[in-house]
Amino acid sequence: MSLDTVKRALETPDERQPYVELGMKDDEYERVREILGRRPTGAELAIYSVMWSEHCSYKSSKVHLRQFGTKAPKSEALLVGMGENAGVVDIGDGWAATFKIESHNHPSYVEPHQGAATGVGGIVRDIMSMGARPIAVMDSLRFGGATQPDTRRVLPGVVEGIGGYGNCLGLPNIGGEVVFDPCYIGNPLVNALCVGLLRKDQIKLATAPGPGNKVVLFGARTGADGIGGASVLASATFEEESQAKRPAVQVGDPFMEKLLIECCLELYQADVVVGIQDLGAAGVSCATTELAAKGTGGMHVDLNLVPLRDPTLRPEEILMSESQERMMAVVAPDDIPAFMAICTKWDVPATVIGEVTDTGRLVMTWDGEVIVDIPPGTAADEGPVYERPFAEPAGQAALNADTPDRLPRPAPDRLRETLLTLLGSPNLASKEWVTSQYDRYVRGNTVLAQPADAGMLRISEVMPGAQETTRGIALATDGNGRYAKLDPYTGAQLALSEAYRNVAVTGAKPLAVTNCLNFGSPEDPEVMWQFAEAVRGLADACRTLGVPVTGGNVSFYNQTGTDAIHPTPVVGVLGVIDDVSRRVRSGFVADGLRVMLLGSTGDDLGGSEWAHVVHDHLGGLPPQADLEAERRLASVLTTAAAEGLLEGSHDLSDGGLAIALAEACLAQGVGCSVTLPGDDPFVDLFSESVARALVCVRPEAFDTLAELCARQEVPCHGLGTTGGTALKVDGLFEIPVEELREVHTKTLPSIFG
Repeated sequence: MSLDTVKRALETPDERQPYVELGMKDDEYERVREILGRRPTGAELAIYSVMWSEHCSYKSSKVHLRQFGTKAPKSEALLVGMGENAGVVDIGDGWAATFKIESHNHPSYVEPHQGAATGVGGIVRDIMSMGARPIAVMDSLRFGGATQPDTRRVLPGVVEGIGGYGNCLGLPNIGGEVVFDPCYIGNPLVNALCVGLLRKDQIKLATAPGPGNKVVLFGARTGADGIGGASVLASATFEEESQAKRPAVQVGDPFMEKLLIECCLELYQADVVVGIQDLGAAGVSCATTELAAKGTGGMHVDLNLVPLRDPTLRPEEILMSESQERMMAVVAPDDIPAFMAICTKWDVPATVIGEVTDTGRLVMTWDGEVIVDIPPGTAADEGPVYERPFAEPAGQAALNADTPDRLPRPAPDRLRETLLTLLGSPNLASKEWVTSQYDRYVRGNTVLAQPADAGMLRISEVMPGAQETTRGIALATDGNGRYAKLDPYTGAQLALSEAYRNVAVTGAKPLAVTNCLNFGSPEDPEVMWQFAEAVRGLADACRTLGVPVTGGNVSFYNQTGTDAIHPTPVVGVLGVIDDVSRRVRSGFVADGLRVMLLGSTGDDLGGSEWAHVVHDHLGGLPPQADLEAERRLASVLTTAAAEGLLEGSHDLSDGGLAIALAEACLAQGVGCSVTLPGDDPFVDLFSESVARALVCVRPEAFDTLAELCARQEVPCHGLGTTGGTALKVDGLFEIPVEELREVHTKTLPSIFG
């Protein structure tokens, strides 16, 4: 096969090219021809096809995502926002935190272990590329019905991949979600989050300034794994035959990534890096075009110099490979010896493959021939932007009209049974079978981890020579596809409000947001309506709560044929606590404490776990978000924590007060005796009204907390006291804590163990 050079492209303008097979539309291909004034070479076509894919260019979502900027609240803490590899926020004491969540959904269906493992590896490198040390990971996982055969294939592999990769890196997995719903069969969601720390004056950016500076590719060698991943797996409707596309799934090497982390940190410390970019989706294509576009506009690369695991790879394959554990740096010529010495110390291969120019062109050669000559910004920043048509789903009105009011509610003597049924259901049962496969406490800085409402880390002793500080960060991820199916605008706000609340119940102040937006095909107007509404809702909620979106990910085409998943916006919230010794543990921690319910309860059962588990029903409207109430509740919780008033706390969400009471008892094996505050015990126990938390305080702190709630206009109800070995609800039922534990812990092992 002859080499397709720029010269040959000029000589053969009508040669047919496989742009359709690479996921490009006719008009997109024609636009590339207009940009170049000729047909693209095979290598150029490879670059444009992956860079203009849905996964890399956000071509169907850009017009909506702009709201995260136009509606962004003012935030003095925001140091780096959307557009970089990850957002960065100021967390005080000279420290900054960088965090981001991304999807690896389709690869995790095709090859669960490697798909999930490389999802972790990719998000970790995003954090590394900001100049930070990765310090923890989280994951938000969704699968089909727990007992469906394909869930039994996918879930164990995903969990092994996440645990294996993260454990090898020495990163604690401090929280996340595991959700089951038939809508995710064939389309599991694997959303991985990583957080890192750095000094706020040491941020690195993906840019290539300075003509004459060298372009260095370092890390693992390039192989055939992952070729086509961005354009095929992440950007096309997913059919059963995609299981045959195993070469499109990357293969991870966590031990190389661990070396890469330490190598990068020493390179940063030596100040020998001008700009840096990880090689994730689209590999060399992405790294070179984005670095060049954000620098002085030009770069020359010799693809023959790229170290290969497979010497038979063609230039197009080198450009599209998504082999893992690779980084690209821009380095001043005088710093090359020091850069290479550090890489050698860490046994990380490093090769100069090109240099920065001021030509405004990205030029690549192979065997001395020019095979790429493009303006890099046209690939990195000027891809197609679609204003996709959208329309409310035809059945939306009927769905909302089918309220849970028609469902039979349990009599008072059946409430005990209802609680146990929910507590043992797959979504509410203990996830210890999953989380026990993750190391939650490695490195010794974990303050809170699963099953706490949010993970928390102390930040002292993380970086060598760092000044001691009592400060810590908290993280939570949340989402509810059923809520978003009923009302995507409100559903996105509820995802944010729950993650915001989960951070606040630990005593940390919510500070910033990342998101992973998981939807069906953007070419379906009904899916685009769901997406547009969710983005609008989330942007409005971030503005109201004062927490900016720092970055995130959009995952489209999560559907098989015409069956799309529920719209599933997953929201991660990062918070800061001044003193980790003031953190609040989850649940009841001792006998003799007063139990209090903060917030108001209404008849909110649309999309609830009760309707889902007991009646297999989805209809009506979800709880209405009350963002001002969430803000006031968070203020009470963080103030009370700082003043040492709270002994334990737990948010109310899925399953309502009943599940919160059961989980609070299970946290330390401490029972309680409570009296419900309302007239309808069923609503009191199972409503999923928002902006509520269950707390326990010393008796002498009860009045002080009640006064704080009154000042913040947060309703406060005394429910009872902690103690004993059972959950007692006055006049209704009593359940021994050990019975709760047996029901709660046996579900997942009985299915997967």
